[in-house]
Amino acid sequence: MAIHAEDKVILNIDDIPRRWYNIAADLPVPIPPPLNPQTMEPARPEELAAIFPKAAIAQEMSTERYIDIPEEVRDSYLMLGRPSPLQRARRLEAFLKTPAKIYFKREDLSPAGSHKPNSALPQAYYNMKEGVENLTTETGAGQWGSALALACAHFDMNCTVFMVRVSYDQKPFRRLIMETYGSKVHSSPSSETEYGRKVLKERPDHPGTLGIAISEAIELCIHQPNTKYSLGSVLNHVMLHQTVIGQEVMQQLELIDVVPDYMVGCVGGGSNFAGFSFPMIGKKIKGKIDTEFIAVEPTSVPSITKGENRYDFGDTAGMTPLLKMYTLGHDFVPSSIHAGGLRYHGMAPAVTAVVDQGFARAVSYEQLQTFEAAIIFARAEGIVPAPESSHAIKAAMDLALEAKRKNEEKTIVFNLSGHGLLDMGGYAKYLSGEMNNVR
Repeated sequence: MAIHAEDKVILNIDDIPRRWYNIAADLPVPIPPPLNPQTMEPARPEELAAIFPKAAIAQEMSTERYIDIPEEVRDSYLMLGRPSPLQRARRLEAFLKTPAKIYFKREDLSPAGSHKPNSALPQAYYNMKEGVENLTTETGAGQWGSALALACAHFDMNCTVFMVRVSYDQKPFRRLIMETYGSKVHSSPSSETEYGRKVLKERPDHPGTLGIAISEAIELCIHQPNTKYSLGSVLNHVMLHQTVIGQEVMQQLELIDVVPDYMVGCVGGGSNFAGFSFPMIGKKIKGKIDTEFIAVEPTSVPSITKGENRYDFGDTAGMTPLLKMYTLGHDFVPSSIHAGGLRYHGMAPAVTAVVDQGFARAVSYEQLQTFEAAIIFARAEGIVPAPESSHAIKAAMDLALEAKRKNEEKTIVFNLSGHGLLDMGGYAKYLSGEMNNVR
């Protein structure tokens, strides 16, 4: 198999984006604002100041198209291996015998193993600049927790992570990564907070949810001095931090003169899909491209495909503002799937708006389908993908097989949002035939 220039498209260090892209500037219909649940009026900046730094609040409410990336943050992106490669999946194409071209963005190469540090580093930076010493957060599969632990170590801050119990049990090495970086990690629901103790009293064997872990992190934030809360998805300032991915992809596709027919990303809260796709969706909104954007979720947590688009709490205890999003209800308890990063009851308001306004669509897959795709990808391309990323791989493979049936030369680009080297418990269950096909 001959090597071609487009097999791996690598940018220079100077090509690390200097600005984040804010899709709120370009959507025809504005993203509905967060609401204060007591007044049902748009949340004011001062109402968010108890848990977020001023810079994050300003970004959350901004409608500016571009927001400058601080040089200290841009320098820290070097630690993540930015710019990351865009790679051609030629062996996967050969396995599928498809005329389609398949490319994937390598977000699995960061020290934390996923795309999550793209937002963890700026969030820690802004808190550090405002004199905050402690951050609290939640994590599902542990990718966000690992990222914030890394960022807090980088900026010399303390970090406490509430890790959803099912993932705490399934993925002990992710917990150890966080502890190696110096963070405290609690299984959620935990006995560390009043709300955690309440949940455990009602159900001692509760598997945990991201909504519960968020509630615990916010409670600790409110009651611990000099502490703020940091989150890895859902809110718009997180979405825009992740757009370094999509801006790099745009540069890389331009270098090989490619306009994709499809761009695909998995969705839990929405951060990797948003970061990967929003810059290109901005071009679609302006009528410059016809690319189709596909968000992929688990059938067991179908927030877009079966949820309601309405205002709901971002957490289970009802501590957050109300967010206009596709939701399964803030008290929804997902099945204990191995893609722990996708076990969230709602979808980012920005991603919700993009889907609702017709610029993207969603599909869902069962757990066994995604692990089957992960095994095929690993054997073809040599990379063991995260269970979350495997949802995007499955959708990309289905699009490639559809192109084969129709004998069409389509171009498919997906985001490999993380590696699965700390998810081998899930792979062991799949390979042994013990994995349940969670629906």
